[in-house]
Parts: sequence; structure tokens; C-alpha cells
Amino acid sequence: MKEKGIYSTKRNASEIDVIMRKYPRTVCTWKSAFYYHSLTDVIPDHYYLATKRTDTRIKDPRVVQSFLKEEIFDAGVTEIQYNHSDIRIYDRERMLIELLRFRSRTPMDYYKEIINNYRKLAFELDFGIVEEYAAMFKSGSKLMNMIQMEVL
Repeated sequence: MKEKGIYSTKRNASEIDVIMRKYPRTVCTWKSAFYYHSLTDVIPDHYYLATKRTDTRIKDPRVVQSFLKEEIFDAGVTEIQYNHSDIRIYDRERMLIELLRFRSRTPMDYYKEIINNYRKLAFELDFGIVEEYAAMFKSGSKLMNMIQMEVL
């Protein structure tokens, strides 16, 4: 038993395994996603999880929860393997949009580190998908202009 109601056949189930099993409808976002996508080497202090606005509040001190509108919640959800753990996470394209959306709330050194890493992998990103994600937000064209200036 790893935690109340959580069991594992793995001898060493990691904490992210427990979090993903305990909150299966959530998606890793923000600092967690940047870290798991290797866009920063800053280990997050919490698990940053996105849920739909209608989902219940997570009362876990390890989790920072963000509530998203139904229309934007599913865009970019993917699953990756990280140290033998399956993680539901937003893809790198969606996280680029999120980084720019919340730029003003992001410490500048952290922002610059992540943007520099995006520049290094710009050729791997699908900018058609980035445009689709940007179009879901009111400031979509502004976001695309920022991507042109910051990343390309």
C-alpha cells in the first residue's frame, strides 16, 4: 500500500505514480509540465495539476490545482513516460501557449530559461497545432506574435 486506497505492484512506485493514480482526471501543467518536458531543471515544489472547473477541489498539500474551462481543458492532453511513470500532461505546444499567457506572473529568470529551451527545439514543434491552441484564447493573435518574437 502506497497511500490510503492506493496500491501498486511496483516495488518503488514514485510519488508521481501515486498522484496520477489518485487524481486520474487531472493533467500535469505549469511548473510540473515544464520540468517533465525537460524545459527547466527547476524541480517543482508541488504537483501542478489542471482540472475542469466543475471538478471537486483537491485537498492535498502536495498539489496546486488550476481550474480550466471545459472548452480548453482537453486541448493538448497527452501521455508521456518519465522515469518509468505514465504521466498525463499537456504537450509542449500547449505549454508554450500557457507560458506566454501567464508571462507576467512568471519570474523572469525562469521564463527566460524555458523560452531559451523552446528556441533550441523550435524545429521539433508543430506550429500548426500551436496556432490552433492560440486561437482558443481571446488574445490568440497576440500570443502568436509573441511566439514569432520570442521563439522563432
